[in-house]
Amino acid sequence: MTVTIELPPEIEASLQAKAQAEGLPLPEYVTNLLRKHSEFLSPAERAAAWIESAKNLPRTPVLSDYAMSREGIYSDHD
Repeated sequence: MTVTIELPPEIEASLQAKAQAEGLPLPEYVTNLLRKHSEFLSPAERAAAWIESAKNLPRTPVLSDYAMSREGIYSDHD
C-alpha cells in the first residue's frame, strides 16, 4: 500500500534525522515507526519489534546476588 502524507518541514526534518541516526532510509524508518505503534501486531511481531528495539540498549554487567537482595537494596536503612 502506498500512502502520501503532507508533513510540516520541521516534522520531516526530525524524522529524517532520526532515520539517519539509525542508518535507515526515511520510508523504512517511518514504516518501522508505524509498525511499533500499530495495535494490530501479532504476538510474534511484537516480540520481534521488542528484540529489535533492545539491540541498541547498552550492555550492562549482571548484578550480584547481594545487590538484588533486600539487604543490598536497603543497606542505608536501619
